Amino acid sequence: MRAKYVFSEVLVGLWRNISMTIAMIITMAVSLSMLGAGLLLYFQVQAMEDFYQGKLQVVLFMEKDIVDDDPAKEQVEQTLSEDSAVESFEYIDKDASWTRFQEMFSEAQDMVDSVDKDRIPASFGIKLKNMEEADAFIEKYEKIEGVQSGINQRDALEQVFSLLNGVQKLALIVALVQGIAALMLVANTIQVAAYSKRREVSIMKLVGASNWFVQAPFVLEAIFAGLIGAILAFLALVAGKQFLVEGTFKELFDILTEMRWRTVMIMLPILAGIASVISAVTAWLTLRFQVKV
Repeated sequence: MRAKYVFSEVLVGLWRNISMTIAMIITMAVSLSMLGAGLLLYFQVQAMEDFYQGKLQVVLFMEKDIVDDDPAKEQVEQTLSEDSAVESFEYIDKDASWTRFQEMFSEAQDMVDSVDKDRIPASFGIKLKNMEEADAFIEKYEKIEGVQSGINQRDALEQVFSLLNGVQKLALIVALVQGIAALMLVANTIQVAAYSKRREVSIMKLVGASNWFVQAPFVLEAIFAGLIGAILAFLALVAGKQFLVEGTFKELFDILTEMRWRTVMIMLPILAGIASVISAVTAWLTLRFQVKV
């Protein structure tokens, strides 16, 4: 009977302050959407780093006049085979390098036509045991005869990771600001609800109702609104995954690794848990210190 009364009071309280309830739900949904987006970006950046960490190489470009049977090429190959820092390597001759260049810039045929085939040098693709030593490794091999220059493929991805990290931080900052606004709305809604029911509360206190019994409907109102906001935020993340990550962004950024649906789905319990705890604590503190209930 008590549980039925509490839940009926929750529904009445939400409907009585419907405009503030809707505002609270929308604000909570926006803040949780930004928080969820920030968490998804964090997981995605970690997944991308793990994925590319196993594929990144150091590329040593040979002088353009180096041919396959050149002693300089054989010397570099011998040095690589004896280097303890090298996990594996492969030699890419000039023909293979030219083919890769054509494939890489197949959509810019004018640029391909403007480049002389002989200007594309042979190279060594090298996987190191520790890619953190790549810069020192390149500096060492650039001093060897026949090596023109070297590049660390990780450097090409630094801008992408920096951009994603920046977007992630921005999403978390916006989520924090929206979260503060949501907390203020929760506190304000609870105060208004408690004031509108001050007579009923006074009567219940006079007949011996416990603080928990009196406060429960208000706390549950906040939790209910928070859960609705979490569900809306989750639906927004699903839509973003479907129409942005799998749509627009997939076409713009081929470098992005696949975002798994499992990662998106786990956001629902995370957001629901965060919304419930924050709403409940905010409502309880509001009742405890600002409203005499």
